[in-house]
Amino acid sequence: MDKVLGNVSGLRPAQLKSLGNLYRRRVEPGRVGSPELARTLAELAHELRREVSVLIDRRGRILSVSVADAKAAELPTLRAGENRLAGYHLLHAHPKGGPLSKGDLSALFLNRLDAVSAIDAKNEGQPGMVYTAHLTPPGTIGEEEDWRILPPVPVFQIDDFDLGAQVSALEEEIARAARTRESKKDRERALLVQVDQGEFDAEERLDELGELALTAGAEVVYKELIFRRNLKAGTLVGAGKLEELTSKAYHLDADVLIFGQELGAAQAREIEAATGLKVIDRTQLILDIFALHAQGVESRLQVELAQLRYMKPRLLGAGAKLSRIGGGGGSAAGGAIGMRGPGETKLELDRRRINDRLSFLEKQLEGGSLRREERRKSRERNDIPVVSIVGYTNAGKSTLLNSFTHATDAPRRVLVANKLFATLRPTSRQGFIEGIGPVIFTDTVGFIRDLPRDLTRAFKATLEEIGDADVLLHVVDAASPGADTRLSAVNRILEDLGFLEMPTVVALNKADAAEPDLLAREIDRMDGVPVSALKNIGIPELKEALADAIGQVQRQEMAQREEAREVATQYR
Repeated sequence: MDKVLGNVSGLRPAQLKSLGNLYRRRVEPGRVGSPELARTLAELAHELRREVSVLIDRRGRILSVSVADAKAAELPTLRAGENRLAGYHLLHAHPKGGPLSKGDLSALFLNRLDAVSAIDAKNEGQPGMVYTAHLTPPGTIGEEEDWRILPPVPVFQIDDFDLGAQVSALEEEIARAARTRESKKDRERALLVQVDQGEFDAEERLDELGELALTAGAEVVYKELIFRRNLKAGTLVGAGKLEELTSKAYHLDADVLIFGQELGAAQAREIEAATGLKVIDRTQLILDIFALHAQGVESRLQVELAQLRYMKPRLLGAGAKLSRIGGGGGSAAGGAIGMRGPGETKLELDRRRINDRLSFLEKQLEGGSLRREERRKSRERNDIPVVSIVGYTNAGKSTLLNSFTHATDAPRRVLVANKLFATLRPTSRQGFIEGIGPVIFTDTVGFIRDLPRDLTRAFKATLEEIGDADVLLHVVDAASPGADTRLSAVNRILEDLGFLEMPTVVALNKADAAEPDLLAREIDRMDGVPVSALKNIGIPELKEALADAIGQVQRQEMAQREEAREVATQYR
């Protein structure tokens, strides 16, 4: 018997045979259906009290028969290309009557069907009106939806509509629109989604996600903050919201869907399958930005290390069931049942290569750590105070370093860019502070809230240089809202590294662009020094604050040395 799909429990053999006989039907190519097929579907739907669906290709062949509605009907797994439709349409009967449902139209749009048609079968199994809808090209003027619903027709006129001509014209229009968009598009277009679970800074997180996307080279065409107290296990935001996002992407010609939350491998695959878009999360986005901006050899190694650590647990596979390492022998060779085979699978090869590469990168970075240790010892022998400049990414740390060292030209001038994570490796320059003398200023990688663990581990050796400083200079962007939350985010990372108790001077940068009332409040709250590194405002006052902090550290060190000498004298 031909295969009948869907929930067939409770059906009699005669009913299954009737459903199976539908596979032998043919429809004239380029038509929605035939009156005879429509009557048969209506009678079966009335008898079974369930929707009955058939999938018809462009040659008029029935590909599948499903005892299910349009959304649950069996569809081929191959997705259509961006400029083509699926190549088949769905004809089904509603046993309770009525026009096309929301589920019918969603199935049409999400699967890019040529068309979807519903037969009104409520009158004792007699077919009534036939309702048909097809897609519209993105950006169609005058169309509010993703589809166009045609006027209903009686069942004897079902084969009057020339679906083939409509599909050809529609695909030609979609291809033309795509060519026009491609000629104008110079970068990927992204939809941004931030899930609000009650955080007070959810909107700020969405704005920051937009800055990250821009830094990565994407064009942000839509942003949405979605409130959900409890996240969906598979899709994070639910199937209905994903349909809305797919529709937005269709009309805005978006390529990428970026989530502000970290996605598991299964979640990313499920969302990608539901939307047909490239799906990445915030962690992947930050890793991509680091890879884009990494200049030095060590920075590139650290970024690659972080990417491999992120990628390793996300390799697809079925765990131990795929293992064939013990392959090559039968039972006489001692191989376990289900573990005999030709050797390693591709999954295991990928994992082994990643592990080998991880070991190599870690050894390379250990060598870099030793070289940094030698440089630090050399500075200690010279007894030159060290100031580490820390702060949230894009707060103006590099600009402040150039201002301290009066660097106007390369190679002394540090790269300055209005983007996140422009500096990925520590850069040290010598400056001068009145009353102290020569001072080493070290610019560090910018921090960000919820810094991915893999990046924290990769850059840990770099960040450890902060602990060798005498004083921390914490730069805060005073012109942007939420300065206190960014200050707290940096302090949390410093606390994790064990550096929070170090002597610290807070510089409220971009003070010239901040609102006076807000700036005054931040000065009181953070006990900070207002400066503008770009316009060289407040730099003398900041140097005075640094001189006081360094002087205090030096006096404490001198007192500790005196105390140590006294103790040594007593013992002698």
